[in-house]
Amino acid sequence: MQQSPQFGFIAIYVVFFAILYLLFIRPQRTQQRQRREMLSTLRRGDRVVTVGGIHATIADIKDDGLTLDLAPNMRVKADRSAVSYVRAKSEKAEE
Repeated sequence: MQQSPQFGFIAIYVVFFAILYLLFIRPQRTQQRQRREMLSTLRRGDRVVTVGGIHATIADIKDDGLTLDLAPNMRVKADRSAVSYVRAKSEKAEE
């Protein structure tokens, strides 16, 4: 008894979707989870870099907004999502 040609096409699509999932979808979900965790653990005094490349220190946090210290007497307000990565955690956060 021969297999129908439709089964071969279905098997190819299943294998293609599995490879697509393993190479693209799963790593993207992992990166999103890590970014959410990083943004939720931001603390006052952390040294951060924004998506625009600005290096700053977090002066204050309110909900989804941050106040960033760029230089003495120069503060900027930004969204929490504007933080690209944390360069150094504050000493208070490490304790």
